[in-house]
Amino acid sequence: MAWKKVAEKDAVAPGKGREFVVDGKRIAVFNQDGFHALDSVCVHQDGSLAPGKLDGDIVECPLHFWHYNIKTGELLDYIKGVKLQTYSVEVKKDGIYLDV
Repeated sequence: MAWKKVAEKDAVAPGKGREFVVDGKRIAVFNQDGFHALDSVCVHQDGSLAPGKLDGDIVECPLHFWHYNIKTGELLDYIKGVKLQTYSVEVKKDGIYLDV
């Protein structure tokens, strides 16, 4: 894994998410009590989680309302044991970095 800059510090508004493509992977970065990153693609029908509604640590997929924990990647509905990959996030003076 290697640290890569994905955006400027203000690229993700508080309480929101934004999708970035890093080395061909779609990754959602959320600004919710700190920054959190996980694979952006819902396992249901490949919808992006980035524009989903946040409620605490939970993001709701905007396509069919599946719910994921943004800190653990865990799917909270329907299928037990499903987890999206999460990524470490570091905010530096010059931007947001992910360990991918």
